[in-house]
Order: sequence, then structure tokens, then C-alpha cells
Amino acid sequence: MFETRIKEKIEVEDFKNLIKKYQKEQIECTTHTFFRLSTTQRNFYTCEELTRILLKDTPFLVGTQFNGNYAVFYHYKNKENEKKTLKMIISVDIRKVNIVTFYFIEEWQIPQI
Repeated sequence: MFETRIKEKIEVEDFKNLIKKYQKEQIECTTHTFFRLSTTQRNFYTCEELTRILLKDTPFLVGTQFNGNYAVFYHYKNKENEKKTLKMIISVDIRKVNIVTFYFIEEWQIPQI
């Protein structure tokens, strides 16, 4: 559990500049990405939607975890216009970005870093 804690805050602009180095085809979802979702949710929250968020939306908070992954937080509106907080865990290497997992969190779960 310790390795998934955030050790350092990253400036949002620095993170956006990092992600800009990758093409859409270099962003992948893993078998672990959707394990928390029901079948119905998997139809709505697709790899394409997560990739769009990563490439187009601006997070409000980014941090690196002790395990080397990035924890990225977004304000997200679903199709019903409900506001949610999306936490996305990604790993980045020279050739690609893997969306490890994602989930929605409550306001009180946003880390203070």
C-alpha cells in the first residue's frame, strides 16, 4: 500500500508537456484498467474515452507515486452532466503510456500534497 502513496506533486503543465510527447496510438489500457467496473460501466468508460481525457483534458492535480506511476486527478462530467472526481493511475515509459487503472473518488479522498 505504501508504494501507491503519492511522494511528490508534479506541476500540471509539466505533466501535460510529458503527455504531449505521445501519440494516441502510444496510449494503451491494460487488462487491469477496467477490473473495477461492471459490464455496463465498461461500455461507457472505454479506453478511447480515457485516452481522450488524458490527451485533451487538464488535470487539477498530478503526483508521482513511490512505485513510479503517476496519479492524475480530473474534474469529470459524465453524459448526465454529473460532476465527479476521476483518479487515473498511469505508467509512462519511452515508447508508451499505460493506463493502469482509474476510479471515481469523493472530494475528501483527494490527497493534500
